[in-house]
Amino acid sequence: MEAGRGEGEVTIDEFQRHIEEIYLRRDSERGLGGTFMWFVEEVGELSTALREGGQKDREEEFADCLAWLMTLASISGVRMEKAIEKYGRGCPGCGHTPCGCPETKP
Repeated sequence: MEAGRGEGEVTIDEFQRHIEEIYLRRDSERGLGGTFMWFVEEVGELSTALREGGQKDREEEFADCLAWLMTLASISGVRMEKAIEKYGRGCPGCGHTPCGCPETKP
């Protein structure tokens, strides 16, 4: 374990590689489209957990969404540790932390 990391803590890359070990073969065979549909279903379950669930439900659904996002990245050839560099210097839009962009309505 690296210095400064607590027990059980993993890097983004370690987690992505762990998910690959567990699921990459099956998810690759299913393909990007089918795997994306599973991810969307998990996002729906997260929505329900946020509205109606307890803390344990929310934690489980956040973990499921992250795992499916990681496998989608892997199938697509994206290393998430590299991808998140986009936010390394603050907001990609304005460059500030916290973000200073004008708020827009969805």
